[in-house]
Amino acid sequence: MKNPNSQADQPGHLYQLRNLSYYNLKNRIKHNEGLSLKPYKDQLGFLTIGYGHLILPNEKNLLEKKVNKAELENIFQQDFNKALKNFNIFLKQFSSNKKEAELLIEMVFQIGTRGVFKFKNLLQNMSNGNVYLVCFEMMDSLWYKQTPMRVKNLINVFLKNEK
Repeated sequence: MKNPNSQADQPGHLYQLRNLSYYNLKNRIKHNEGLSLKPYKDQLGFLTIGYGHLILPNEKNLLEKKVNKAELENIFQQDFNKALKNFNIFLKQFSSNKKEAELLIEMVFQIGTRGVFKFKNLLQNMSNGNVYLVCFEMMDSLWYKQTPMRVKNLINVFLKNEK
C-alpha cells in the first residue's frame, strides 16, 4: 500500500527532483561566472552584475541601488531557468546524454541561444556522437579566445569518463 505522506506525493516533489539534478551544473556556472555585487563591464563591454547577468535596458535599477546577494541569487535562478527553457525548446535534440545537455545549457547561459547556434559543426558532431570533434569546435572558436579557462574546464568536464 502506498504511503499517503510519502515525499513523492507532496506537491512540488518533481520540481524538487529536477532542481536537484541541476545542482552541480548551477554551482559550476556560478563558479565560472564569479559573483559581483556591483555592476562591471564584461569582456565585450556590456554592463553585467551578479553571476554574469547582462543588465538589460529595463533593469537600470540594478545600476542605481545596492543589490544584495539574495537578489542576485534570484536573478541567477531566473537566468538559469531561461537557459534551461531555451535549451529544451531549441537545442535538446542535439544532445543524447546528461553531459551534452549540461554543456549546451551552460553555453546558452553564457553566450545565448543564438550564440550556440553559430556552433553548427559542434552541434552536428554532438548529434553524431563525435565527442573529440565537439571539443575541437569548442577550442576553435572566438568563445575560446574570449574565455579560454572556462572552455578548457568545460572540455575537461565533457571528456571526463570518456577514456
